[in-house]
Amino acid sequence: MTAQPDPDTAIPAATGDRHVWLRVGTLLDGSANPPLHDAHIVYDQDRILYAGADSPPAALLAPSRSAPDADLPAHTLLPGLIEAHAHLFLEGGELDAEKRSAHLKQSPETLLQFARARLDKLVRLGVIAVRDAGDRHGVGLALSRLDRSSERPLMPYLDSPGAAIYRRSRYGSFMGEPLEDFPSPRACVEARVHAGADRIKLIATGIIDFKAGAVTGQPQFTAREIAEFAAAARSLSKQTFAHASGELGIERVIAGGVDSIEHGFFITDDQLAQMRDRQIAWVPTFAPVQKQLDHGTLLGRDAKTRANLRRILDQHAASLTQAHQLGVMILAGSDAGSWDVPHGLGLLDELELMERAGLSSLAVLHAATGAPSQRLAFRDNFGQIRPGFLSRFLLTRHSPLATIANLRKPKIVVFDGTVLEPEPVDPLGL
Repeated sequence: MTAQPDPDTAIPAATGDRHVWLRVGTLLDGSANPPLHDAHIVYDQDRILYAGADSPPAALLAPSRSAPDADLPAHTLLPGLIEAHAHLFLEGGELDAEKRSAHLKQSPETLLQFARARLDKLVRLGVIAVRDAGDRHGVGLALSRLDRSSERPLMPYLDSPGAAIYRRSRYGSFMGEPLEDFPSPRACVEARVHAGADRIKLIATGIIDFKAGAVTGQPQFTAREIAEFAAAARSLSKQTFAHASGELGIERVIAGGVDSIEHGFFITDDQLAQMRDRQIAWVPTFAPVQKQLDHGTLLGRDAKTRANLRRILDQHAASLTQAHQLGVMILAGSDAGSWDVPHGLGLLDELELMERAGLSSLAVLHAATGAPSQRLAFRDNFGQIRPGFLSRFLLTRHSPLATIANLRKPKIVVFDGTVLEPEPVDPLGL
């Protein structure tokens, strides 16, 4: 696990007693601020101790230390990536519909086994944290418990809502449990938290009917019900995130006061302004819809449906740039586990799609690092290069400021002070 991925770079492992000092050509701290150049970082196996343009304080260094452990003028250092929307129980790399269906029919124990096998691969891809978006099999909750255990393997930080909340006989049965199993929204939320949920996931609408080019079903919950869910979650110190697309469904989750909106297709400019004013974050998840267009022939999409997909994606791109201009908090999430959205690799796809939509590379990186770090109330501090934050970051000769696609190129992952060796990744294993 300590082999060097870059033969020209010798970075020692950090320990509790061994502080590592690096000087890098460019440092991105996870904020929307301009990068620092010729910057320094000092860290141990647990935490970043110093980051800045000036040489580090002597008190952080061993006596007589006058030079960094590694001088990397051609490298960019940035926080590890945060995946804000993924379903760890789903096999994103599997495209065969029958095999995907068969996968979901396996036991919860088997689904967990497959999910655990992805964790080490995600870290080596540079993904240091995942906000799971729900499953009814207990996979996400088990991984969240594993993350907090003393037997924690090499894995990203992970938290989960457990089963999402949906309306019986509506969309969501494969990943949720219905509201109707409980006497009230509050009782439903309390049961989720008692089961170990780190946050509350609502399935407030159905999905897009691509042939019609719209969300054709009515929202699953009233604005009042959503407000009850959100109030109950807040009283238990939990955030609420809502699957919502279509103008009416989005209107209801904004009125209900959720903490973030997932997907948000067909959102209006007025709704974006309301989200900014109410500090509701947005996770736009381009990747699953883009894949439907990219593989239109394979999926048997007719010309009208392909045209609808292009229109929907163009509209979504325009909404993303408008959201950024308005000051909406944008978080990067790929909906990994969806068809042809592998875990880890799907997040890289999503970041490239956000850049293609019109965001600067710096804004995209902020959406995948500092923004979720600040907004999602994680148990640990990561996603920023600041003293006190975990020593989990990336080093690359291929600057992502030039193009987000450079994140696919070889890079060094430092995770809890250890330098990790990259390994070949098979999308079917993700």
